[in-house]
Amino acid sequence: MGGLGRAGCAPVSREEHVDVVVVGGGPAGSTVATLVARRGHSVALLEKERFPRHRIGESLLPATVHGVCRLLEVSDEVARAGFVVKRGGTFRWGAAKDPWNFLFAVSPRLAGPTSFAYQVDRMRFDEILLRNAARHGVDVREECPVGAVLRDGDGRVAGVRCTDRDGVTRTVRARYVVDASGSTGRLWTAVGAPRHYSDFFKNIAVFGYFHGGGRLPGPDRGNILCAAFDEGWCWYIPLSDELTSVGAVVHRTRAAEVSADRGRALRDLVGRCDIVADLLSPATRVEEGAHGQVRVRKDYSYATGRFHADGVLLVGDAACFVDPVFSTGVHLATYGALLAARSINSALSGEVPEPVAMAEFEGRYRREYGVFYEFLTAFYDMQQHEGTYFWQARRASGIGDTDLEAFATLVGGVASGDPGLDAARTRLVGAGRDLAAGVAATGPMQTASGERMATLFRTPVVRDVMAEAARLQARDAPASPLLPGGLVPSPDELGWVAG
Repeated sequence: MGGLGRAGCAPVSREEHVDVVVVGGGPAGSTVATLVARRGHSVALLEKERFPRHRIGESLLPATVHGVCRLLEVSDEVARAGFVVKRGGTFRWGAAKDPWNFLFAVSPRLAGPTSFAYQVDRMRFDEILLRNAARHGVDVREECPVGAVLRDGDGRVAGVRCTDRDGVTRTVRARYVVDASGSTGRLWTAVGAPRHYSDFFKNIAVFGYFHGGGRLPGPDRGNILCAAFDEGWCWYIPLSDELTSVGAVVHRTRAAEVSADRGRALRDLVGRCDIVADLLSPATRVEEGAHGQVRVRKDYSYATGRFHADGVLLVGDAACFVDPVFSTGVHLATYGALLAARSINSALSGEVPEPVAMAEFEGRYRREYGVFYEFLTAFYDMQQHEGTYFWQARRASGIGDTDLEAFATLVGGVASGDPGLDAARTRLVGAGRDLAAGVAATGPMQTASGERMATLFRTPVVRDVMAEAARLQARDAPASPLLPGGLVPSPDELGWVAG
């Protein structure tokens, strides 16, 4: 396709042809573009902004860190970035008056060296993935917005029309177009199905960044904290020793109040959540730079009626979003992108008929969304104790582990059993001992009232789980179809083969 000129788009032709066009350079777009390029296909990625740019959603799951990043061949770079290590989560939620914790390490699918994720500054993380895509041969074009999709004579999507940084309109024809442009784009309408907004999650989020906030004690220091209060709940995400992402989620009936004065609304709502207010007592809100704005997001729980049509696939927020409480946004985006890449690769190579490959993409992606949706509707029942939430995780996911294991497996992003998300090949036989040491090191929690509580994990049943983890981690059974009569990942995990 030629080299990039000063404008970021190849200047030699107004009409070009590639195998795949990806619209949007966030985690979903960078992931699908890289994984298709790894199979030797030509890919153009068109991004309307210039990186780095701000995005919310900084808390990752182990499935993304140890699964998707491994397939992207970017794990080492992400590890060197110095992001805050997240070993689990801390909740002041439900009927329990005191905070309670979970550790990813409780899951036998995550025990050992893969039992953590990161809290990331999305400006840095997203740029790492985008530059990695370029290194893998993707033709990355920033400041190149897409105006419309193109169709062939049969109505199949066959490319896009974009405008480069010099204002030149270009046509890029492709066998597949992937919409990874987020929730606010309009290309998703090309699938010909409406977007269905949740009747349950009718919420609005207001969020900003603070300098100098407190931290949870000991090994819980890097945890995400989610704390409920009478009107909603707050998140508290440590992004560095000094920077913290803080948001409040309330019902959308408060939208006018929140929008009228975002800064005041954030301050007032956080003030009603005592545990977060205590942590923020020494902090000041960042008021300059990319982190200096107080932002609002509303109407964010939805799913498009179809995730694909002839020639086009939706991934990330273009396809669906559930709720921010378990930080599933980047997970669903990157997992959907992995599924899309497999289906595109298999169809382009002729190894799997296109309708079969796309049905696998749609079915697996929608199932993952549905599992989280079902679980989160139960999690919003504030009259329950944590044990009930653990049971609901096992019921929603169908995982045959204990309730506590199923909870950690689900919120770690590996409930599907997809080998692309499961770093089983890197587990150590001694991971059970590592888990035991980690749990023993997790200190008591200081509550807002000043009392100290024992962690959730100092119980005989959890010690039994840890003893069993070493045996469970060794299993590496061949993949079986997730869907009835469906496909399984290819040996390189970048395509599909018959189950």
